Amino acid sequence: MISPISSINGSETTGRYLVLLRENATDSGIRTLRDYTGNRRVARAADFEKNAVTADQLEQTDTTIFDNLGVAVCTLDPEQLQSLHQASDESSAIAVIEAERVVYALNGQGLGGIVEQLAPRSTTNPAMEYLKGYRDAVDRLVDHLAPTNGTTRMLPMPGIQVVDETIATWGLQITKVVNSKFSGRGIKVAVLDTGFDLTHPDFAGRRIISKSFIPNQEVQDRNGHGTHCIGTACGPFSPAIPPRYGIGYETEIFAGKVLSNQGRGTDSEILAGIEWAIANGCQIVSMSLGARVFPGQQYSGVFEVVADRALRNGMLIIAAVGNDSERHLGIVEPVSHPANCPSIMAVGAIDSQLEVAYFSNAGLNANGGQVDIVAPGAEPRTPGGSSRIDVHSSYLMPTRYRRLAGTSMATPHVAGIAALYAEAIGATGRVLWNRLTQNALRLSLPSVDVGAGLVQAP
Repeated sequence: MISPISSINGSETTGRYLVLLRENATDSGIRTLRDYTGNRRVARAADFEKNAVTADQLEQTDTTIFDNLGVAVCTLDPEQLQSLHQASDESSAIAVIEAERVVYALNGQGLGGIVEQLAPRSTTNPAMEYLKGYRDAVDRLVDHLAPTNGTTRMLPMPGIQVVDETIATWGLQITKVVNSKFSGRGIKVAVLDTGFDLTHPDFAGRRIISKSFIPNQEVQDRNGHGTHCIGTACGPFSPAIPPRYGIGYETEIFAGKVLSNQGRGTDSEILAGIEWAIANGCQIVSMSLGARVFPGQQYSGVFEVVADRALRNGMLIIAAVGNDSERHLGIVEPVSHPANCPSIMAVGAIDSQLEVAYFSNAGLNANGGQVDIVAPGAEPRTPGGSSRIDVHSSYLMPTRYRRLAGTSMATPHVAGIAALYAEAIGATGRVLWNRLTQNALRLSLPSVDVGAGLVQAP
């Protein structure tokens, strides 16, 4: 991967550039790029099977064309960049030129959102033992307050959700997944992340199509973030070890590795994954990744057009809003890139008390950058302490399962539920977006924090 050499308002960039080509102008755009930059080493996604440009090809060419997206990724020196800017008028095939950013897996909480926190159930830490005892006491209390049918256990009081995860995770309970008859059968879901642990026994026999877009790294996940996200969106109905944690248990899984095992990637690697997902007919793309955005910063014109074109072609892109906030300190940050694009569904995180997770970013920037919907992402923050890690899902073997928190964990909840709607009513693209937001549970919280509300399964 190219080392970052500059920044966009503090965001790391790679030295490459994203060039948006006008619609239906790919061939003339390539000619313009060659004429004005002199770049001759050009690779086109259309020339590769399933439009899968490999990571090595991205590194070895001067210009890579993503035909389905209408985007070129170019290595340009300052003179070439200036020349290309001169060519980008209204009559040109060149519409937008942007520096390529570095992006990260959005796990963990606060001030950058890339620090993973772990809370294994087997710990002997006295503080954790106290919390476990408190949890068990609450579970026993709820047994008396809210009789259960064996699948859910909730207090009916709005805003107070106390759950027993014996059968299913609290996230699947408060989103009504446990009450849904749909499984995502026949729906293709692409999760673009750190890859997937292909050895995970809970997914034995499942149809999994995978591709790595990271140089010198296989799809096999060595980070865990991608495996966790795929588990929530597409995990099994009856895992060998309860509780149930997966939503679309009969979806077709497309695991695209666009982030390294260190949780780091670039815009072009994300675009390569989206191009691959389109070529494979995926209806839903889930991206728990991003780059920090600052107040007043504009969203990416390239990613916005890519997402709009995807919507018009029946594919919904869903992304995490980011974990840069520290709400307990009065710090609230804007929605991250690329979730801040208006045509990408931006997912924030709430806890089991239906409060905004303290790390979840907000829709603060005008002209885009809103939060569209929220989903389970963390347990409530304890007074004077930190948020308990409480989204249980699949993880690297032999660990098998782990609890993590973040808007990364909220995003695959929405992606999995989107697959249920796609199966239930045949909706895709903008229609699918509208159905998700129209059926969300309205919350008594600001829309800048929670958008349409809490995602609900059909």
